[in-house]
Amino acid sequence: MAKTPTQPGSSAARAAQTKAAAGSVGSKVSKSSAPVSTADDGKLRPLKRFRTWFDRKVGRPTATYYWIIGTTVTLTLIGRMTVLSASTAETISEGKDPYDLFIRESQFAVGGLILMFGLSCVPPRLLRKLGWPLLGLAVFLLVLIFTPLGVDINGNLNWLALGPVTFQPSEAAKLALAIWVGSVLALKGTLVRQFLHVLLPVGVGGAAVLALILGGKDLGTAVIVGMMLLSGLMFAGVRKWLLGFALAAAAVVAIAFSVLSSNRTGRIASWLGDCSEPGACDQYLNGVYALASGGWFGVGLGQSRQKWSWIPEAHNDFIFAIIGEEFGLLGTLVILGLYVVMAFAIFRIINTRNEPFSRIVCGMILTWIIGQAVVNIAVVVGLLPVIGVPLPLISYGGTALVMVLAAIGVVLSFSRTEPESTLKTS
Repeated sequence: MAKTPTQPGSSAARAAQTKAAAGSVGSKVSKSSAPVSTADDGKLRPLKRFRTWFDRKVGRPTATYYWIIGTTVTLTLIGRMTVLSASTAETISEGKDPYDLFIRESQFAVGGLILMFGLSCVPPRLLRKLGWPLLGLAVFLLVLIFTPLGVDINGNLNWLALGPVTFQPSEAAKLALAIWVGSVLALKGTLVRQFLHVLLPVGVGGAAVLALILGGKDLGTAVIVGMMLLSGLMFAGVRKWLLGFALAAAAVVAIAFSVLSSNRTGRIASWLGDCSEPGACDQYLNGVYALASGGWFGVGLGQSRQKWSWIPEAHNDFIFAIIGEEFGLLGTLVILGLYVVMAFAIFRIINTRNEPFSRIVCGMILTWIIGQAVVNIAVVVGLLPVIGVPLPLISYGGTALVMVLAAIGVVLSFSRTEPESTLKTS
């Protein structure tokens, strides 16, 4: 029987037309989606090849890497802007160049950011090998403070002058101590649960560094270093009674050095409300006045009144008060939020790494940066007596800025590879 031709209006005809149209559209799409070579692709291809080669050598950055980079750069830029605003009043009153401190601090910031990126490319296995050499160098520099090369500033012998360069060895000792403690405790493994293996060599080495810092009468830096050592022991997994013993010993030392110094006892007395001595409460009270006068949105950038010699070290230890006055409560909350994001990102690295070296080093650096920020802000708002520690990444101070950026670079080196728990296994 002969087949009848398909009628134009029948269902079979409509199906055939639909199939033919789909085929023609598919061929058009496939032709249009074909890659088109352009001159721009030729220019970008070498850059892509370099980035692929670079990531293969040092590791591919994770999302945490960019969170830390973003908060670090933002805090550094805010700090340089605030230092410019807070320092101009004193430099103008002294007849100096109002941009001198800002220019010098900006140079340190650029150098620190370059160092941060360089250290972020160093593999953790190499950092682990540098533990003992770095500690030896840090101790050597701390010893040099007690020679004629040491410089006493405001009663603290914590500066070292090597020709035209003046810096604080105690800031470098923080990073050296973190890497050394991490390398030693990671090598001991489960032996860290024994008292003798905690005492030797970490207890002795940490005590030596603290003794040299306290010998220069720098109690504020010693408090931060003590906090770092306690956090390193905690992240290493030592027994709780060992942590309690170390904390009690640190508290006894801090109280003893406070009682034996008339300057520190005066600061504690003024913090407790004794303002009988002239100028004893000026720094604290003017800091509170600055925060209070800022209101919700501040008086405006550069419009601070308290920075005109009312707050000593306005561009250094009490720069948070200037931020609160010029940017208000909103500005201080932004600063706090940036530190919270940084802390979360670093803690994510700690929480996702199974290797003890990375956990201990990142934990000690986290305590250093965030702990020091908490102490500084607590001093400004009156929750702690004045102990003289800068606000990380924001306060004026070239050595402190460079070493904090270097420490963040070390943390970034651990975030260049995915943790073992998230790697796909076949």
